[in-house]
Amino acid sequence: MPRNKKKMAVILAVVLAACAAAGFIGIRLKNSGTGASADEENTAYVEKVSVLAGNTDGTGMVNRFAGVVESQDTWSVEQKSDSTVKEILVTVGQKVKKGDPLFTYDTDKYNDSLAQAQIDLERLNNEKESINATIAELQKQQRKAKAADQANYTIQIQEQQLAEKQKELDIQSKQADIDKLNDNIAHATVTSEIDGVVKSIRSGTSNADASVSGMQDNSFLTVMKSGDYRIKGSINEQNISQIAEGSPMLVVSRTDSSATWKGTVSKIDTSNPSSGQNNGMSSDMSAGSSSYPFYVELDSSDGLIMGQHVYLEPDVGQTEKKDGLWIPEYLVDETDAENPFVWADKDGKLAKQAVTLGDKDESLGTVEILSGLSESDSIAFPDSSLKEGMRTAPMAEMPADTSVVSGSGTDMESVFSSSAGEEVYGSSVYNDYGTREVRGNDTGTEDAGDNAGQTSGTGEAGSADTEAVG
Repeated sequence: MPRNKKKMAVILAVVLAACAAAGFIGIRLKNSGTGASADEENTAYVEKVSVLAGNTDGTGMVNRFAGVVESQDTWSVEQKSDSTVKEILVTVGQKVKKGDPLFTYDTDKYNDSLAQAQIDLERLNNEKESINATIAELQKQQRKAKAADQANYTIQIQEQQLAEKQKELDIQSKQADIDKLNDNIAHATVTSEIDGVVKSIRSGTSNADASVSGMQDNSFLTVMKSGDYRIKGSINEQNISQIAEGSPMLVVSRTDSSATWKGTVSKIDTSNPSSGQNNGMSSDMSAGSSSYPFYVELDSSDGLIMGQHVYLEPDVGQTEKKDGLWIPEYLVDETDAENPFVWADKDGKLAKQAVTLGDKDESLGTVEILSGLSESDSIAFPDSSLKEGMRTAPMAEMPADTSVVSGSGTDMESVFSSSAGEEVYGSSVYNDYGTREVRGNDTGTEDAGDNAGQTSGTGEAGSADTEAVG
């Protein structure tokens, strides 16, 4: 089966799952193009049970969000307000160890200021000694003076004592200046306090070059701590209710779907929204909605690397291998609870196939098939318009201008429509999970600015030709 058409079949199942959750009874297929033949209009398109059961590569049909691996902690250093950076010793992306030199300050003015401060300190000490000598002389004269002159000497001595205290304060202040200058000279080279990777270096070497706009960060240089990783994801206001702080999450590699990690949502940062991103189930009302970063703490980060792009899914047990055959519950017609059935392909014709049901998984919306169906069978999505004996065809043969329409007795707007043949998904693709892999302009970017469309029920933004209603 061609890749694009196979992916289309899977994503249709996802869209229909969303419809079922919203209370839609079923779907029917109709050709929305002109000149459709009678055979096309009366064809039931079927898909392999193995695909619909999620038993191809993947973890199931659940909402998925884009994420990136980042450091759990960062260490930043601000530039001293009265200092100029002389030399930057590292570059962005460079690995550093604790104690490694990062940059140096220009100490020329410190040396000049230190020399002047030492002169000033010597002068102040000399002035204090002079005041002490004056006090001693006044006390000597007071002892010899007549009683009538004692009060005058007392006043003079007190004035000199006050001058001495002021001089002591001046000396302490000047000594503090000298200590600071010596410290600046001794620590002219700034070293890293953690092991990590240089994340950013502010352009310019003086404080005048610091940004003064918006969300200002006064850090001159930032180092990301190595070893302790977390995942940063993005979710918009339309689907933010799908996760909560403390809820389990599954992290899936973008390049190897079998590589997964488990974690927990540690924070949903609603205080830092960004506009214009669409990351999840969407409709026209999602246009211009705000997105919020959220963070996932990992049980283990083994195998992950800094900056790696990954997928995030609510962990509802989709990686657990279940015995038996499990399919989405909405694929089974249970109008008669005592006689459930599926619409199955029997040698090119549609027929009701009775099935025996087992347990149900409410979290995944799946039901166990005990008998009556196998993974090699092909079935159609149940709908009141289907009739036994209708011609069947693989989902891969569904014309590009066919729409999937959902309703419960009345016609609804198109939930999913395609109009560009093999290029119906633009520059994005659908993976074997039945969820959306966003590639923007074929670059794999997660930036919503590069992905102009929305996905129904997949949790990511992209440039696909998809719409949702209801």
